[in-house]
Order: sequence, then structure tokens, then C-alpha cells
Amino acid sequence: MGNRLRRMLVKEFLEMLRDKRMRAIVFLMPLVQMMVMAFAMTTDVDRIPTAVVDPDGTPATRALVQRFASGGAFDIRTVLHSDKDVQHLLDSEAVRVVVRFPLHFTGDLRAGRPVHLQLLADGAQTSDTAMALLYAGRIVDRFNRERTPERVESAAGASAPVALDVRAVYNPNLESHLYYVPGLIAIMLMLVSTLLTSLAIVREKEIGTIEQVMVTPIRRVEFILGKTLPFLITGYITMSLMFLIAIAVFGIRIEGSPLLLYQLAGLYVANNLGVALLISVSARTQQQALLTAFFYMLPAVLLSGLIFPIRNMPECVQWLTVVNPMRWFLEILHGIVVRGVGLEILWPAACAQAFLAAGFLSLAVARFRKTLE
Repeated sequence: MGNRLRRMLVKEFLEMLRDKRMRAIVFLMPLVQMMVMAFAMTTDVDRIPTAVVDPDGTPATRALVQRFASGGAFDIRTVLHSDKDVQHLLDSEAVRVVVRFPLHFTGDLRAGRPVHLQLLADGAQTSDTAMALLYAGRIVDRFNRERTPERVESAAGASAPVALDVRAVYNPNLESHLYYVPGLIAIMLMLVSTLLTSLAIVREKEIGTIEQVMVTPIRRVEFILGKTLPFLITGYITMSLMFLIAIAVFGIRIEGSPLLLYQLAGLYVANNLGVALLISVSARTQQQALLTAFFYMLPAVLLSGLIFPIRNMPECVQWLTVVNPMRWFLEILHGIVVRGVGLEILWPAACAQAFLAAGFLSLAVARFRKTLE
């Protein structure tokens, strides 16, 4: 029995490791992913993009702004003197937080009148918003205690010199499902389109039907389109069903244009199909295709910004996220579904999606050869 088992083990190891692609998948890809993911996976929330509206511009307001900037939690991107550009900054996700000083902040503070400092936070990013409110409360509380050291009341108390008024835009109640449910739709859409399509061409190789395709007059582009369009239609049907569940069960509302959402979702599905076809034409077996698709999907989710903020990742990892279609689709999803913005805000993400889709599909067409190896 021991000898037979030994021979069987040798046989299985030889079959698994005889192909250099399989060796790379089994040993190299996990190591590379571990190195990248270890830097990318961080739950710290810092360097929150912040804008300040300071109509006074006095030393007192600048000192408080400096407190926000020096702690590391807030990254002051711009200081405005009016509310004119605030909505655009929030809609475009250029900032996540806006700190608004009232007019005559310094005069009211010196006169002992109550001063209300307003914090506008992007409620679409629930984790960022919760931490921003916590950090801002601590900063204002320290400011109050330093100005009135003899008092022990908190910054929220009536006798505090500065009271912090908080308002979350887009998601006033900070409901986490408004953020995560659209993200889950993006994940499921990638899962369905990538896994199924990655088997499309390699299945033809394994069962031998690729030989029948070789003798037909069909061109490479036509063959790729024939393999792609059914899964594109399937992706649209799957997304529609998921949105019906999200609306009926979780109360998700599409604040923006559903037509624009479906148009840009087509680019996302095309990206996934391009990657899957590239995997399929490069793999020799369905096992290789499935493993490669799995190793692609894991970093695609972790580097999308859904779980870990991209701005907190090392710069080299941030550059990797540029070629991740899911990153751009999440911006589109949250922009249309939660914020209700249009193409005038989302055009950079739409252009990135279109460019990546064209690149992946072109590589798949170029790599496909209507010949047997």
C-alpha cells in the first residue's frame, strides 16, 4: 500500500508542477500577492481629504485650522472664503470633509457669544465619516479646554466656547448598507463575468472543438465577440436582478440616472470580460484558468478602495489601483447611486474604464491565435 501511495503522490505532483504556468500560479502568485496585500491592507483612517471654508481669515481661525492639519487625521486640500465650490468638491470626491467657520467667528468668540463650527462629512463613505467626526470632536474639545481651562464641560456642552455642528451629506443617518451593497454588486458582477468567461476558450481547447473553429472562415475579432456578448448580456441581467433585491430588501435608491449607470456598467463588464478572455487564451487547462481568475479577483477587490482606503496605501500600490477596473466602477456606482451625480463629475472614471476595456480586449484579440499549439 505504501509503495502504491508513493507512486500516486509522485504522479499527482508531476502533473501539478510539470507546467511552468502552474508552478507560477501555485508558488509565485501567492508570494507576490502577500507582499502587495500586506502593504495595502490597513484599517487606519487618516489623511482624510478636507476643505476649509473660512470667511474671516483671522489668526484665531487659522490657529484652529492648523490644529486640524497638524494631527495627521485631516489633509487640508484647500481653504475657501465662501461656499461656492463646496458642493462640487463633495460631489467629485475631491474632499470627504468640509470644515465651515461662521462669519465673525473671532468677534463672537471674544464677546463670549456661542460659536457654532459646522462639519460637513461625506456620508457615502461611512467609515471615513465616523472617524472624521470623532477626530474633529477631540480637536474642538481640546480647543475649548485650552481657552477655558477652569471648566470641565465637554465641547458639546452649552457653556463651551465652540460647539461642533455635524451634518453628513448623501447619507444623513450613516447607514452602512448604502455604501456596502453597491460594492457587493460590483464584486458579484466581477465574479460572474470573470469566472464564466475565463473558461470560454480554454474549454474549447480541452474538449477539442477548437479544431472545428479553426477550419471555419470566422475571424479572431468575430470569435472573441461571439465569446463575449453572451456574458455581457448575462452580466446586465445579473446586475438588474441584484439591484431589484437591493431596492426591495435594503431600500437602496438610485439617486442619479439609471440609464447612465447601465451604460457605464457595460464598460465595467467589458473590462472583466477582457481580463477573463486574456486568462482563457493564455491558460492550457480549465484548472489553470480558474486559479488565475481567482488570484486576479482577490487583489482586485482589496485594491478597489471598498474595504481599505486607497489614499492610505503606499504610493506604489496606489499606482497599481489605476489599472483595476473595480476601483473606477465603485466611484461610478457610489457617484450615481448614492450621490446622484452625472457624467460631468464621473467622466474621469468613465474614461479610465473605457481605456482599460479597450486595452484588455485588444490584448485578448492579439493573443488569440486560430491555431493549435
